[in-house]
Amino acid sequence: MQSRSGLAAATAANPGARVNPSSCTHTPARRARAGSQRISARIAISLGFVCGADRAGYCRYVAIGDSQTEGLWDGDDAVGLLGFADRLAAMIDALHPGLHYANLAIRGKRITDVLTEQLPQALAMRPDLITVCAGMNDVIQPGRSFGRALADLDHLHAALAESGATVVTTTFPNVAQFLPLGRLVSTRLARINEAISAAAGHYGFRLVDLYNAVSMREVDTWAVDRVHASTKGHVLFAAAAAEALNLPGSNHDWAGASADPGRLSFSAGTLGHLRWAHESFVPWIWRRLRGRSSSDGRVPKRPRLERLSAPRGPHNGSGAREGGFAPRPGQESGILDP
Repeated sequence: MQSRSGLAAATAANPGARVNPSSCTHTPARRARAGSQRISARIAISLGFVCGADRAGYCRYVAIGDSQTEGLWDGDDAVGLLGFADRLAAMIDALHPGLHYANLAIRGKRITDVLTEQLPQALAMRPDLITVCAGMNDVIQPGRSFGRALADLDHLHAALAESGATVVTTTFPNVAQFLPLGRLVSTRLARINEAISAAAGHYGFRLVDLYNAVSMREVDTWAVDRVHASTKGHVLFAAAAAEALNLPGSNHDWAGASADPGRLSFSAGTLGHLRWAHESFVPWIWRRLRGRSSSDGRVPKRPRLERLSAPRGPHNGSGAREGGFAPRPGQESGILDP
C-alpha cells in the first residue's frame, strides 16, 4: 500500500476535516499553496463557515461504486432506483439542507473501472464526502487476476485519501452464506475485506463493518439474487453509513437482529436455490459466455452534482422538489453483477 503523504497524511490525522482537494498535486509550489489552503480550510471549518453549514454538515457528496451504490433492487422501473447512497444523501440533507449530490455508480463495474472511470470524475467535483463500495464483481467473477484487482484497490484508496474528503468505505457481508456456490468465493471475500479494513485504519476512513453485523445474515436483507441488498438492506446500509459519519440521531441499531427476521424452511430454501439458478445464475453465465456485462451501455443515474433540496416553494409536478429525487428507471430482474 502506498505511503501517506501530503493530503493523505492530513486526512489520516483528522479524517473529518474537509480540506481543499485541488491541492492534490506534487510540485513544490503547489504543495506550498496546499499547506496554506489546508490551514485556511481548517480555520473556516472551526468557525463554522463551510458552505454556510456547521461542522457536522457536508456540502458536496459523491458516491462511486457498482450496483449496490447505484441502488439495484431498491425500487424498479416504475419508481426508479434509490439505494443506500441516495438514502444517506437524503439523511444528510435533512440535517443540513443544501447538499449537492452526485452518484456515479454503475452496475457490473469492477475496481479497475471505478479507479479509471469514476474516480477522476468524482475528484473533479471537489467533494467533501465520498462513499465507495467496489469489489464484489471482482470477488464473484472469474477472469482477471484478483491480485491485480487488490492492487487497483490500493491505488483507489490512496487517491481517495489524497482528495482531502471524508471517505466512507465498507467491508462486504458474507454473501457466501446465501449463495449455493458461496464457498467458491469465500477466500476472495476474506482477502478483500482484510484489504478494506487495513486501508480504513491506514488512511483514517470511516469504516462500515457489514461483515460482522447480525442484520446482514437475515434472508430478507437480500434480494432474490442473494448478492444485492433488498430495500430493507439498503435502509440498513444507509443507517450504518450515518453511524460511521456520527450523524445526529444515528446509532448501532442497524447491526442488530430484527424483531421478526425472515427465515426459510427447508422446502422454501430449496425453491429459493432453484429460483436463484433460473433468474440470476443462468443469465449471468450467458452474459459471460457472450462477453457482455450488465454495465454495457449504461451511464450514471446522477452524473453531476445537483442540489438535493430546493428552497421552500411549489413542487415541480414530478412528485419531488426541484433538484430532489425524481423517478430514475433502471431495475432489471435476473441481474447478478453487483
